[in-house]
Amino acid sequence: MKKVQKILKVLFSRMVIVGLLLAVQFGIIVFGIWQLADYFYYLYAAFFVISIAAVLWIMSRQDNPAYKLAWVIPILLFPAFGGLFYLFFGTNKVSKKFRRRIELAEKESAHLLVQDETVMKEIEQDSMNTARQVAYIRRRCMFPVYKNTQTEYLSPGEAKFERLLEALRGAEHFIFLEYFIIEEGKMWDPIFDLLRQKVRDGVEVRVMYDDVGCLNTLPSNYHKVLESFGIRCCVFNPFRPVLSIKLNNRDHRKIAVIDGYIGFTGGINLADEYINAYEKHGHWKDASIMLTGDAVWNLTVMFLEAWQFTTGELLDFENYRPHSYYHEAFESDGYVQPFADSPLDDENVGELSYINMIARAKRYVYINTPYLIIDNELITILTLAAKSGVDVRITLPHIADKWYVHLLTRSYYAQLIECGVRIYEYTPGFLHSKTFLADDEVGIIGTTNLDYRSLYLHFECGAWLYKTRAVQQLKNDYLNTLKVCHEISLDEARSEKLYRRMVRTILKAFAPLM
Repeated sequence: MKKVQKILKVLFSRMVIVGLLLAVQFGIIVFGIWQLADYFYYLYAAFFVISIAAVLWIMSRQDNPAYKLAWVIPILLFPAFGGLFYLFFGTNKVSKKFRRRIELAEKESAHLLVQDETVMKEIEQDSMNTARQVAYIRRRCMFPVYKNTQTEYLSPGEAKFERLLEALRGAEHFIFLEYFIIEEGKMWDPIFDLLRQKVRDGVEVRVMYDDVGCLNTLPSNYHKVLESFGIRCCVFNPFRPVLSIKLNNRDHRKIAVIDGYIGFTGGINLADEYINAYEKHGHWKDASIMLTGDAVWNLTVMFLEAWQFTTGELLDFENYRPHSYYHEAFESDGYVQPFADSPLDDENVGELSYINMIARAKRYVYINTPYLIIDNELITILTLAAKSGVDVRITLPHIADKWYVHLLTRSYYAQLIECGVRIYEYTPGFLHSKTFLADDEVGIIGTTNLDYRSLYLHFECGAWLYKTRAVQQLKNDYLNTLKVCHEISLDEARSEKLYRRMVRTILKAFAPLM
């Protein structure tokens, strides 16, 4: 009986329904073209012209060269439909209305992000090298760096879950939650119970989730369920099952803000696999950070901007500042700079912040990432650092969540190992952490994966850290994790079977599209 229920649940899931709708639309298009067979030569000539125009357009853009190549190849292989396919799925375009809302929300909040120049001068006096990293983030996405903030590194997901529940229980004024994935179960259900209780207590609660991220985890009308309990809810960039439109720009952020002075971000979504409530891909290793103090303001602004451009609702940001409800001074724990990365600003802040850290490292760089599908810029800086004597280590999953992505990830191993980069796989299961650490001083804990979609197409965020307690906690955790990891040798990286090497070579050509 349970097996039948499970099958029925899958058959009637949003994912299957959307897939069927897309298949029907594709069938209609094929049928239409077949009906126009008498005009084949004219259609072929028209589509061929469109394909050539698409190739010229792609080559003229300032996109990553690998991304360009990944589209040019299929267009040239299938000139009859390649150009149309690119027009439907390849452009990183959103509607003018959507872009205008985002730009307006960011412009209206810019005056709220004021840098304390005393803090900047302290960092400059301590390390001009580090100050340059702060200055880049500040200039490109406006978010200041702060003192007066305590940090706590949380790993695995169970640690974040415990601290999040504790913070939610203590909420007295407002709760903001913004997540890529929410799924009913042992993690979300107690959070949902707390949110309903807090609404009854008069606490303002707002929840935002990404529609594609939750396509297979929540029913389409779930936001109405939340709203029926008094929880304000909005769905980011709703997905429409229309073949001619693909919304690439997803909200991959994970943000929680409680009463303006407690905040969380990192790789952990609100679903059971993130706290190992069940074994999906072996043991799930993830990471998050808890902030308490002034730096939480950046996370609050990120959330309110996203809420405002998604709903059109005008909000008074000033009501949610860290000291609105907490009037004592916060303790300092080094320097913290939470930052956001938007795919619509023509600047890959997440990737360039990683590159900045690697380039300025003196002794070591330790990296956790679930995927390793990287462009030439990242390959160059990683190999250059290793060749220069920096101890570069990258830890990845041993058990894959997507076989083709894992196969593609492993295709980069030999090239990196040859240049001195050390590659490890987390043997107990799946590693989902997104962390960078350098020289016992600088770190980033955030949501940005080392893959094209995360680096180029998604809304992401992270916390840049300098000489904080979380930096040392991250280092200790990284070194302890290595004890259960397997280091990949160059011989092992080269010993793949021929058919696997052929498959991953093909996949690598289309890596930017994954």
